[in-house]
Amino acid sequence: MAQDFALTPSTRLDLTTIGELLHTKARVVLSEEARQRVAACHRYLHDRLERTPDAAIYGINTGFGALCNQAIPAGQRQQLQVNLMMSHACGTGEEVPAELVRLMLLLKTQSLSYGHSGVQVSTVQRLLDFYNRGMLPVVYQQGSLGASGDLAPLAHLCLPLLGLGEVNYEGYRLAASDAMSLFSWPPLTLEAKEGLALLNGTQFMLAYAVHCLLRTRRLLTAADVIGALSLEAFDGRSEPFDERLHRIRPHAGQLTVARRVRELLAGSTLQQQAKTAVQDPYSFRCMPQVHGASRDALAYVEQVVETECNAVTDNPNLFPEDDAILSGGNFHGQPLALALDMLAIATAELGSISQQRTTQLISGQRGLPPFLIAEPGLNSGLMIPQYTAAGIVSQNKQLCTPASVDSLVSSNGQEDHVSMGANAATKARRVVENVEQLLGIELLNATQALAFRQPTRTSAALEQVVAHFREKVPFVSQDRVLYPDLHAAAAFVRTYAWQ
Repeated sequence: MAQDFALTPSTRLDLTTIGELLHTKARVVLSEEARQRVAACHRYLHDRLERTPDAAIYGINTGFGALCNQAIPAGQRQQLQVNLMMSHACGTGEEVPAELVRLMLLLKTQSLSYGHSGVQVSTVQRLLDFYNRGMLPVVYQQGSLGASGDLAPLAHLCLPLLGLGEVNYEGYRLAASDAMSLFSWPPLTLEAKEGLALLNGTQFMLAYAVHCLLRTRRLLTAADVIGALSLEAFDGRSEPFDERLHRIRPHAGQLTVARRVRELLAGSTLQQQAKTAVQDPYSFRCMPQVHGASRDALAYVEQVVETECNAVTDNPNLFPEDDAILSGGNFHGQPLALALDMLAIATAELGSISQQRTTQLISGQRGLPPFLIAEPGLNSGLMIPQYTAAGIVSQNKQLCTPASVDSLVSSNGQEDHVSMGANAATKARRVVENVEQLLGIELLNATQALAFRQPTRTSAALEQVVAHFREKVPFVSQDRVLYPDLHAAAAFVRTYAWQ
């Protein structure tokens, strides 16, 4: 059993740690120091309300959004928080996948654990209970503008704390109250600010960003390996990867990709034979520049996302040591919206150049048969997978229209600039899925083309990848139903232990 992972005020969640937590399903616990900070902040808030009963504090003794000037009597403050939770649960569209809901629970807990939100320890603990038990609230993808936080998705995430809404638990969809009764968990009674602390935050778009980055890390490595296979299959040249070229244009990603391709080609007898072409098309020759640019862009995205994973993003925020309650805009999703748009664009480019290599491989050049089939005409071979790839690339272009340049006024003008980061998040995930399929299609074509180069062999490292792929997708000797091969190829890209 995996060791418990403790959230402390000094805990830093990075992508590697989050990936390990999700993989091992380690139990996450609040450290004693974190409990004390959360409890102290909660006490401070209620002491402050008693000391200054007439001072307006947004969302605590006032209404929300455009209703912020409406005073709320002390006797109605608990109901105010419940009303907030219920009224904001307006999600529509498809359900958020289970692995992303799990991430939302973890990230929301992390944000509250710093002790700047005024919530009860029992509230933070109940979120962890849901996470550790795999009791995953039903959350919907549409409803957030990514400005006052991800209000609607987070309302659905946290409704079950009150015994409202629905959860998915061990394969069953249950009313939250029924699921909680399995563990004798009573509904929580929210106190001042708690509903607001739960609903304000960026954990919907952040969960998508973390999820996508964990997948794109794999895609960056896969793209280099599959591109190197295609280069070998196309009888391409190794000179474009010479270190001297990249030292005089030393972008970090470009240097990394060139080095990786050199390592992947080491020992290839295909590279030792005479080449007939003086130069290769850009989709082969410029892999360091294109793959490398995506690497550098995604490194920036990773920096933004890891900062957000370790941030407090509700409002207002409490600073007990300074006797201060500050209302600001830490819930605004603009940093994530821009980063998610960049993530989608950088990932889509890996798919775009991949599709061009696929197109070159089936073109009948350099001694390869048209559509990579031994009897073209009678057999269409790998003609139509390229159509599929072209359609996906075109869809990615549409999905990469930036969401972050859009804004619509909400809450009667009080919230007059929004990030649309939630839309950036959901479409970024679709781009990632699409690129997994595009690289799978290229891998299908590259391994097929490489077979026509035998008995000359590629490097041991690349031959190993081919051997593992052949266990999932056999050589196409004559026409067969191909869609299972395309699906298997995408699954291979998504799950293979790329080196």
